[in-house]
Formats: sequence, structure tokens, C-alpha cells
Amino acid sequence: MDPHPYSRLTPDVVLDAVAAANLRPDGRLLSLNSYENRVYQVWLEDDTAIVAKFYRPGRWSDAQIDEEHAFAHELAEREIPVVAPTHSLRFADFRVAIYPRRGGRTPELSDSKTLEWIGRFIGRMHAVGAQRPFDHRQTLDVDTFGTTDRNWLLEQQIIPREAESAWRNAADAALEAVREAFAAGVAPKILRLHGDCHIGNMLWTDAGPHFVDLDDAVMGPAVQDLWMLLAGDRATARRQLASVLEGYESFMRFDRGELRLVEPLRTLRMIHHSAWIARRWADPAFPISFPWFESPSYWAEQTTRLNEQLEAMSEPPL
Repeated sequence: MDPHPYSRLTPDVVLDAVAAANLRPDGRLLSLNSYENRVYQVWLEDDTAIVAKFYRPGRWSDAQIDEEHAFAHELAEREIPVVAPTHSLRFADFRVAIYPRRGGRTPELSDSKTLEWIGRFIGRMHAVGAQRPFDHRQTLDVDTFGTTDRNWLLEQQIIPREAESAWRNAADAALEAVREAFAAGVAPKILRLHGDCHIGNMLWTDAGPHFVDLDDAVMGPAVQDLWMLLAGDRATARRQLASVLEGYESFMRFDRGELRLVEPLRTLRMIHHSAWIARRWADPAFPISFPWFESPSYWAEQTTRLNEQLEAMSEPPL
């Protein structure tokens, strides 16, 4: 991967890419918040606006991006509120997707009716996702989102020397507990998922929730798209889960056995997130956004959190 692939993504390239999709930009554009990719709101000559997404070169293959787009269209055709791309093209060595602009606000997750509505939405999405698998996109498991990232961080000597041993011990113990959790009981059903279903990837309007991006779509257990909606202490999380499942099971049966994977999946996300930052460190946007990443204190905090996850994984599921 080019360590700084967006150095050549100038405003002219952005506008020319939109024009190559047979649209007519008027020269105005606004950079939108996105770490992984580069995303712009671009105004057209008719005073409307679209959103142009430039994929990070080398992250996904063309086949994986095409599967993401096909899944989005499959959901949209079934009137599930996911914003699907209107154009997909290659321009100046970038894969580009163009979307209609959709607004919204952050959903209020303290409201049980909102959680129930979100649960219905995700249940409908999973009912479609369960119909057939991805052929090219990743499967979320202990190896792809845990062991591989752990090994890479150590091999690349990313972690400061004074913090490495403690982090490695905590990561190894945590990953062993994750493996045991996945091996316990009946293996979860694996289906097509959103994959990164947190509040920042969801917009709310008076018509309900919608997702604007499926960039992290993976194969995995259904609970992956539910656990990030839960917050607070154990009692609060149980109430939130009950509301989400009330809506979810209107469209899709949920296997309660998957609740044993909530804390293991949280653990994998922690390790994967550290590796994600490290793999992008040559991109100037990352040192600016994560200035503490190279400090021993960051890795000491990660070690503490992994040890806390060991305790959390030893508790009964929600």
C-alpha cells in the first residue's frame, strides 16, 4: 500500500472524477469527516450536491468494493434505508463511489423506542444478509481481527519497548479467552453484516435511522451489529439490549447464545483498532488525529483495558 495515497488527491482530481461520472460540478466542494477514506460533498451546477468517496488505495480489491455496492443496492431495493451509490468508477488510480447526499442527526440511544426502531432496521438488514454469503469480503474472527493484528504490531516493533512486554502478555491472554468464547457452545451463524454498526455510522431523521456507508461490511455473527449500541453499566446494557431485540426479532430470530461473544468482540475491536492506526501512520491525517498513539502511556492504557476485558469475559453474558 502507498503509505500516503491521498497526496495526489487534489481538488481538481476530485472535481474531474465527479465530471467523469457525467455529473456537472460547479467547483465547490467540502471535505467531510473520514479517516479511512477521503469523502467530499460536491455541489453541482443545478445547486444540488452529491457525496464522492475516494477509497484508500490498496485496502480493498475491486471485487470487495463491488460486493459492498451490490449489498447496498440489494438492501435499498428492499426498501431498507441504506444509501446506495449511484455511480462507481475508477479515476486517477482511485476507486470512487458517488452517493446522493442524505442528512440526519445522531440517534438518541437512551430512548427505548429509538433502540427498538434501530433493532427493526438491523433485523431487516440481517434477514437479507443471511440469504447468501460474501465471496470476497473478510470474515470477522479471532485470526483476522485479532491474531493477525497482534503479530503485525509486534513484528513491526510499533509498541514502545518499555510497554511491549506487558501489552503482549495482556493481548495473548485476552486472545486466548476470545478463542475459548468462540469455541464454546454452538458455533454462531455467519452472515453478511454492516460490520461497524456504532452510533457514528448511523443517521436519524423523522423517518427513522439509515446508514450511509457499508465500507466495513464483513461476514460475521449477528451480535457484531448489536453490541456497539449498548453502553453504560450492566443493568443499563440489559435494558438497551431488550429494546433492540424487541425490534430485531420482528424480522430476524436472534440466537441468545451469541451474547457470550459481546465482550470477546469488543476485545478484538480494541486490538484491531490499534493495528489500524499503526498501518495508517504515514498518512499525515493520523498523527494529527491520534497524537498520543506512539507514547508509552497509550500502550499502558491499552494493556489495562485488555486486562479489564479478561475480567469482563469471565463474567456471565448479558
